[in-house]
Order: sequence, then structure tokens, then C-alpha cells
Amino acid sequence: MTLTVSHLTFAYPKAPSVLEDVSFTVPAGDFLSVLGANGAGKSTLFRCLLGGLEGYTGAISLDGRDVRTFSRRELAARIAYIPQIHRPTFGYSVLDTALMGLTRHLSPFQSPSKALEQQALTALEQLGVAHLAQRNFAALSGGEQQLVLIARALCQQSDLLIMDEPTASLDYGNQLRVLEQVRSLSEQGYTVLLSTHDPQHALRFSRSVLALQGGRVAAEGDTRSVLTPDLIRQLYGVESVLLDTPDGAALLPVRGGDRHV
Repeated sequence: MTLTVSHLTFAYPKAPSVLEDVSFTVPAGDFLSVLGANGAGKSTLFRCLLGGLEGYTGAISLDGRDVRTFSRRELAARIAYIPQIHRPTFGYSVLDTALMGLTRHLSPFQSPSKALEQQALTALEQLGVAHLAQRNFAALSGGEQQLVLIARALCQQSDLLIMDEPTASLDYGNQLRVLEQVRSLSEQGYTVLLSTHDPQHALRFSRSVLALQGGRVAAEGDTRSVLTPDLIRQLYGVESVLLDTPDGAALLPVRGGDRHV
């Protein structure tokens, strides 16, 4: 599924514009990372994409159709959202949590069929967490919880996955495990839009980058071409160097403003 954003502008009432003339395209199967300092407009952009904010000008379209013409159910069939953190009120199992992604297939008070349960188990298996199906979701590690939430999103059978800083609360090892799985989903044909505060994550895992600054597009395009020390300085006020390593390119901060890492 191709996402196209054209000249998107949004302002909260009696406030300056949070987004100003934002345009970009995420082709089907792409993995795009959205970068920017706090207040750059990343969260507002995502809320517009998910239908949570109205009153913007410009257009957001999926495969050429304006998202404002979709019903809530139709939009849920096309876009799945994976939040940064999830604290369940009740003691749901991992399987129950994954099954929540299938609610659009059920009428009110209808219980999931065996076929739907198998679909949820297949999604959990795809993310490598099927062995946790009967565990309490709240008792899992942060990395395991995030993988379950991604499995829940897969159950929606949506082609576009929108992820709001999915690794923000994870330790380093779990960050890499989650992002490896996200990259694998992109390679399988899912379109992924992910916000992150870590340029190195974008450099290592995503195919393309959208950089926001002050609600405007500062840069957009192929990750390796766009993500340069000059852009890092512009976005974050940090000096860095771009190095080639056996594991690929790496952006490293420099000490004391000099060029020695």
C-alpha cells in the first residue's frame, strides 16, 4: 500500500501551525523512519495519518484514495497502529492481546472462532513469541510486549504499519530485536512508517528517511543519501561523523566539537 501526503498543514486552535506544507510518499513495501527533535511535529503527523485530527489542509491518500473518504472500519483495515507503550487495565493473556487486532471481524459480544484464534497464533509465531501465548501480557519484558503488539497489528491484516517510537522504553538488545523484526516485515511487503529519536536506528534498519524540523520537511529520501552529519547538526545541534563499519554505516557523535570519535 502506498501512502501519499501532499501539502499537509495543521494548526491547533489559536496556535501557530504545527505542520506546514508537509509532502512525502511511502511506496508499498518501504520502511520509512521519521526523525526530528521534540516538537518537530512527528506525533501530530501520526495523529493526522490515523484520522485522530481533523481540520488539516492538504491531502493524505492510500493508493490514491483520500483517507477522509474511509469509514473507521475501512481505515482500520488499511492502517495498523503500534503504540510506544501499552499498559493493560486487565490481566489479558498474550493470545487475548493479539486477538484484539481481530475485533473488526467480530460483531458485538461475539467470541473469536477457532480460525481467528489460529490466525492470532500465526501472527505471534511470525514474531517469534507464540510460545508466550498463554502468559499474562503484563508480566512480559518490554521487548516481548512490543513484539506482541506488532503481532496484534498484523492480525488487523493491514498493509500499512505506523509505529510511534516502538523501541523508546526498551533496552539496547530488545531495541535491535524489535527493529530486526520490523525490517523483516517490510521485506515481506508491509509498508512501515516509524518514528524514532535515534538516527542510528534509521541508518541501520530503514530504507528511507523523513526529517522534520519546526513542522516542515527538512530532508526526505534514501536513508544513506539523506542521513548525513550536516542533517544531524541541523536537527539536533550535534556534531557527528559517518563511518563505514563491518556491520554497515554508523553515525557517531564527536567529542568536544572536534572530529575525533
